[in-house]
Amino acid sequence: MTDQELLLYARQILLSDVDVVGQLRLKQAHVVILGLGGLGSPVALYLAGAGVGHLTLVDGDQVDITNLHRQIAHDHAAVGRHKVASALERLRAINPWIKIETFAEYVNETNIAALIAGADLVLDCTDRFQTRFLINRFAWAAGIPVVQAAALGLEGQLTTLDPRDPQNPCYQCVVPEVGETEMTCAETGVLGPVVGTMGTLQATEAIGVLLGWPDRMIGRLMRFSAKTMQWQTFKYRKDPACSVCQAPSSS
Repeated sequence: MTDQELLLYARQILLSDVDVVGQLRLKQAHVVILGLGGLGSPVALYLAGAGVGHLTLVDGDQVDITNLHRQIAHDHAAVGRHKVASALERLRAINPWIKIETFAEYVNETNIAALIAGADLVLDCTDRFQTRFLINRFAWAAGIPVVQAAALGLEGQLTTLDPRDPQNPCYQCVVPEVGETEMTCAETGVLGPVVGTMGTLQATEAIGVLLGWPDRMIGRLMRFSAKTMQWQTFKYRKDPACSVCQAPSSS
C-alpha cells in the first residue's frame, strides 16, 4: 500500500480486528454489488472507503429524482444517467486506489454467471424476490457467499448465505420460492434511513465475511422495525427438501 492509502485507512487499521494484515486482505478482495439503489449506495460507498480492492457494480437502471431521498450515491446532476456511472464517480472521489468495474445491465439468467465469476463475495442489493432467488441459486452453485439485505416501508432485514460449508442453509431455505407477488418501493413507499441502515449493516457484514470474523449472519435473519426501533433475530436451518442447496444445481 502507498503512504496515501495508509493515511486513508489509518483509523481502520488501528482496530485490532483489522490491522495491516486485514487491510491487505480487503485490498485483495473482489466484491460484486448487484444493485446501486438504496441498499447498494451505502454498501458501495463504505466498501470503497474501507479499501476493498476490486468492486464490480451492476445495475441497469437510471437515476430518477424519486430515488434521491434514499439512494445517496447519486444527486440531482446524475438524474437520467446510469446508476453505475453516477456511483463510479462518487467512489473514485472517495478512493482512487481501488479497481472499479461497471455493468449497466440488470442481472439475469444469461449474464449472472459471468458477472459473479471469480468474486470473493456478492452483495445482493436488489429489490425483487425472483432476482434474489436467481442470485442465491447461481452463487450457491459457484461457492460464493452472499450478504443479502432488503427494505420496504419502515422495515428491513439482513442475512448471509455461505455455500462454502455444505451444512449452511441458503436463501430458499428461509424464503420458499413463489411467484412474483411482493410490493415495491414505488407502490408502498420506503423511508430513506431504513434503507440506509440496512445497507450500512450489509457493508459491515461484508467486511466481517471478508476478514473471517466469527459469528456472521449465516443461518440467522435479522429484522428491523423503524416504527418501534426494535431488532429481532431469527435462526433458520437448512431445508432437507431445498432444491438449491440439497441437490445439484441445474444452472
